[in-house]
Amino acid sequence: MNIAVIPARGGSKRVPRKNVKTFCGKPMIAWSIEAALESGCFDRVIVSTDDDEIAEVALAHGADVPFRRPAELADDFTPTVPVIAHAISWLQQTGPVERACCLYATAPFTRPEDLSAGLALLDDTAADYAFSATTYGFPIQRAIRVDPDGKVSMFQPEHLAARSQDLEEAWHDAGQFYWGRTKAWLAGRPIFGAGSVVVALPRQRVQDIDTIEDWERAELIFSAILARSNKGNT
Repeated sequence: MNIAVIPARGGSKRVPRKNVKTFCGKPMIAWSIEAALESGCFDRVIVSTDDDEIAEVALAHGADVPFRRPAELADDFTPTVPVIAHAISWLQQTGPVERACCLYATAPFTRPEDLSAGLALLDDTAADYAFSATTYGFPIQRAIRVDPDGKVSMFQPEHLAARSQDLEEAWHDAGQFYWGRTKAWLAGRPIFGAGSVVVALPRQRVQDIDTIEDWERAELIFSAILARSNKGNT
């Protein structure tokens, strides 16, 4: 059995109730649920939550909510891996789980084909995990710091004179989804390690949504993508 697990606790601070807050016409979590269902990759799409309102919204959009996440796995410091391991362990009481995909509730840019690509990549390799990632838009080797007095220094001053095109390209987690083998989740193996491969995404479809500013920027980008898509279908 392949499962999608969408972690969605109720205690978000910087954007209150962000998992069910309306984003481009739908509750935020609905976009992730719909992408998972449309991908055809999953036998079950599960929402792991401690919150009754989130559970109600998830059910209304086609997800399963077979349990409430325990309080010890729903605080500000709980990492992702134990949450997914908990869901797998709970579901394995009724049948074996072969692969599980953690899909974040605040990942509206995720497309069904991205999830399918992740599953194919996991099956084609010996990797523990396959997760979404993209490239930085600027060479990280030339990053600068600004001290409390407003003075600037380079993190890596040895690259001061280097041309951008001569520096190694760097990638970062897209914060959307993480396919993994059950044994990797249950063993607590790290996602960002030698046992992982990446599903490459274009930078314009990657946006963290942790603050109100992030939210507003994401809505602008998402609305533009929707408008272009709708124009192409007319």
